[in-house]
Amino acid sequence: MILTAALMHGLGMHTGAWLARDGAASDYLSAAMYKEIARTAESGGLHALFLAEQMTNQEVGTERPCGALDTATVLALMAGVTEHIGLVGTASTTYNQPYDLARRFATLDHLAGGRVGWNSIATQNPTVVEQFGGGESLDHEQRYARADEFIDVVLRLWDSWEEGALVGDKESGVFAREDLVHEIDHAGPYFSVRGPLPFPRTPQGRPVIFQAGSSPRGRDQAAKYADVVFTAQHVLQDAVDFRTDMRERAAAYGRDPDSIKILPGISLVLGRTKDEAQRRKDHLDEVFGTGPNLRKLAKRVGLPVEALVLDEKFPAHLLGPDEEFKGSIGFRRSIVNLAVTEGLTVRELIAQYGGGHHQVVGTAQEVADDMQERLAAGAADGFTLMVDMLPSGLHDVVGLLVPELRRRGLFHEEYEHTTLRDSLGIGPAAPAPKPAAAAAV
Repeated sequence: MILTAALMHGLGMHTGAWLARDGAASDYLSAAMYKEIARTAESGGLHALFLAEQMTNQEVGTERPCGALDTATVLALMAGVTEHIGLVGTASTTYNQPYDLARRFATLDHLAGGRVGWNSIATQNPTVVEQFGGGESLDHEQRYARADEFIDVVLRLWDSWEEGALVGDKESGVFAREDLVHEIDHAGPYFSVRGPLPFPRTPQGRPVIFQAGSSPRGRDQAAKYADVVFTAQHVLQDAVDFRTDMRERAAAYGRDPDSIKILPGISLVLGRTKDEAQRRKDHLDEVFGTGPNLRKLAKRVGLPVEALVLDEKFPAHLLGPDEEFKGSIGFRRSIVNLAVTEGLTVRELIAQYGGGHHQVVGTAQEVADDMQERLAAGAADGFTLMVDMLPSGLHDVVGLLVPELRRRGLFHEEYEHTTLRDSLGIGPAAPAPKPAAAAAV
């Protein structure tokens, strides 16, 4: 299986992590912590570290840390202290320009020796627009139309130097072959970009593209462009259906279904015993209290807080249509399906929905059982580990979970490849072909 670990909200996936952990609340600003995380993850053989990006703290205010440091800068820091692990950073297609982003991530990929990925996200958060001049936020279709054009331009820029363009022949004085370096001359509804990039293609051809959209529009975009899809799937059958759908959509674009890897998030709380894991989870829940977690759930599903009564069934009947929801449709569907399928009260849902991802609290054996079941069912090609508290939760992954997965033959013993693309087994870099027919909605 493929394993990546996500760095969320600065100090851990759990909203109470900053209160429950040892160490200063300012550690999420510390270079030393990011270096420790990178070295620890690499010592456990994880395929990649995955950095979320929150461009503003307006949602959480001063309540808790958020993952607001510049992604590319943090990746560069971690690249300098590692040799093998992949480094994936999130950057928005809504609040960036394709030339700048293509140059930034290609720079990182060169400096890291071919270990970088870009997580493309069509930002829906309306508070972010206030930091970029204000005005109206793009609607769902506009965001994805812009993102389609954005990714297409980035791919063409990454390919603007063909393989072998850099010659470097001192005797003849030929640095690069002009016939293998191309302007892209793009002019579209959202962008006008001449190109080319100012340097050759990267060691892995181009950075790996991650994507996380789970709406029909987001799935179609991922099927066309993404190498890896990050998703929230609580219910096993939902996860199986999602992976099957993504592989079918990729095939409709003329792609090999095995060239797209599905890595659902899994929220982990590990312990040497079940009781130890549960005590850790209880402590994380208690230090932050019910109120903030209730507000977070309300935002995730699009209901007012007052509609969520702790010891009553989750009120799915009050939900409006997905088309009118302003947040992540994928997160919303996964959480609601969990609540309805298991008949949970609001209090039970808060305890079980893992902040948005399938949650497992227990020993390494219990977590491995869950992973093995989902892998065997065709629900995943691997997992994105949503670590509860940093850095201790990552040490538990490396010290407890990785050895158990290796004992079962489910995880590699050591790194066998130099580039992230090869490590993930997704094949050589190539722009997604134009479809013969549109993928199903």
